[in-house]
Amino acid sequence: MRRIGQLALYKKEMPIEVRINGEKRSIPPGLTLRALLSHLEIRQERVAVEYNREIVKPDLWDDRMIQPDDEIEVVHFVGGGC
Repeated sequence: MRRIGQLALYKKEMPIEVRINGEKRSIPPGLTLRALLSHLEIRQERVAVEYNREIVKPDLWDDRMIQPDDEIEVVHFVGGGC
C-alpha cells in the first residue's frame, strides 16, 4: 500500500509540457498564471499575458490553472521615447 502512495506522489509531481512564447517548456504541475510568472522569475508589473489566445487581466491570473499543452504568451512593456 505504501508503494501506491509513492506512485501517486510521483505522478502528481511530474512536470507538464506547455508552450511559452512559442517554445515548448516543462513546468511543475498546479501552477496558476501568476505562479508561472514567479516560477519564470518574470516581474509582473509590466507584462501582459495571453492564455490560449485570450488576454487575461492581472486580477484573474490567480484563477487560471495551467494545464498540459496550454499556450502562454508573455509580453513585456518597454518604456522610453523622446
